[in-house]
Amino acid sequence: MSQHRITEAIRKQIARTNEMEHSAPLFFTSSFCFDNAEDMRAAFADETDDNIYSRFSNPNVQEFVDRLCILEGAEAGFATASGMSAIFASFMTFLKQGDHLLSCSAIFGSTHTVITKYLPKYGIEHSYFQAGKKENWEALIKPNTKMIYIETPTNPGLDIIDLEAIGALAKKYNVILNVDNCFATPVAQQPVNYGADLVVHSATKWLDGQGRVLGGVVVGKKELIKEIFLFCRSTGPALSPFNAWLLSKSLETLDVRMERHAANALFLAQSLENHHKTNWVKYPFLASHPQYAIAKKQMRDGGGIVCFEVKGGIEAGRKFLNSLKMLSLTANLGDTRSIASHPASTTHAKLTEEERQTVGITPGLIRISVGLEYKEGSENGAHARSCGKSCFSAFQYAKPVNKFLHIRIRKTAIDIIIRFISKSGPHIFCIIKTKAAGKKQWCGMLHFVGTGNLFAYGFSYAMLAHVSCILTTW
Repeated sequence: MSQHRITEAIRKQIARTNEMEHSAPLFFTSSFCFDNAEDMRAAFADETDDNIYSRFSNPNVQEFVDRLCILEGAEAGFATASGMSAIFASFMTFLKQGDHLLSCSAIFGSTHTVITKYLPKYGIEHSYFQAGKKENWEALIKPNTKMIYIETPTNPGLDIIDLEAIGALAKKYNVILNVDNCFATPVAQQPVNYGADLVVHSATKWLDGQGRVLGGVVVGKKELIKEIFLFCRSTGPALSPFNAWLLSKSLETLDVRMERHAANALFLAQSLENHHKTNWVKYPFLASHPQYAIAKKQMRDGGGIVCFEVKGGIEAGRKFLNSLKMLSLTANLGDTRSIASHPASTTHAKLTEEERQTVGITPGLIRISVGLEYKEGSENGAHARSCGKSCFSAFQYAKPVNKFLHIRIRKTAIDIIIRFISKSGPHIFCIIKTKAAGKKQWCGMLHFVGTGNLFAYGFSYAMLAHVSCILTTW
């Protein structure tokens, strides 16, 4: 009986040693021994798969690669020290002077630097295409085009590229299709099923999932991976056995982690979508996403990234980040803890303003990597006391809007003014201002779910106990 790929990946392990361990041991060694000179000769002649040197191969690294190949549906793979070393290896193994690379324009800032600054030094040309203009893709193919490189979803704008369409285009012109699957992960999307020849990952992100180690990996067709192995064996971007051991263990929980990340991200996106301080919110599984239908076709879920534009440009974006109460400000994503970043001033700061505008990185763009913080409440959805709470709190610097609801606390003379922030389905988010002895002060936030569930933050529950819940008709 065939196993589900998630089960198969979890159960895939290094062969047990004589100690009969249940968890794979760590192989901290730079080199490996041989019983005799003939075995050693055969290994160096590539007549066997025996380990020689950990720059070439290592049991912990191979277990990580084997598990990812199962998840991606790929024939073979090679792991590297970082995501960028994996991307660079996937370029330099196959591209040479006079070749042309066609790439989507919305890509990670460091990948953009490699393509525009370093590949030209080797005489390699490039062209960019926009994800949403499928009708223009084929016209950019040249006689010397050797590879198409894409991210989907893209970083940070979350554009979705139709894998079926780009796969057919690559096959028609017999060029290598190289897909960065970092944002989706293999549990949500398998580019190999749509014709991808190579799939790259920054394993540092969702694959690790806890912000602990660096790592990268390329998987794909066996004959192409062999060439990448030969390139990396000589150039040396080896993944350490310890990092590989951690990453391999992380893959065992990738499926359940991504379910939670995606559920939290969708909730946050829906909650922020109509917020008065945002111009727009983008998430692949929001119906308002320009490529929503494509995302639903090729992805299991929308992943763990949400992006939105804060009104007021770059200064408003910085002020938003500085006002966050819980989210981390760090140069990473895919962590258990939610992370906020401002791409225009950080990851994509080296792009020109024109380049940023072309790929949708506006001055007010905020990227949220939504973590695993607990979302508690009723069955039909409740306030995320984590990422959502922090994001809504960050919007408190805004000027008051004109929609107020006045109610009176029972048995007291204190008035409460509730300022409407956002309404999404049964959810109503409000900021509270108290008025006592002629003084007014913002002191917290209320979240109403339907008509019966109330969550409060930042002020006395004893005071809140007197609030008349009269929002049933709002």
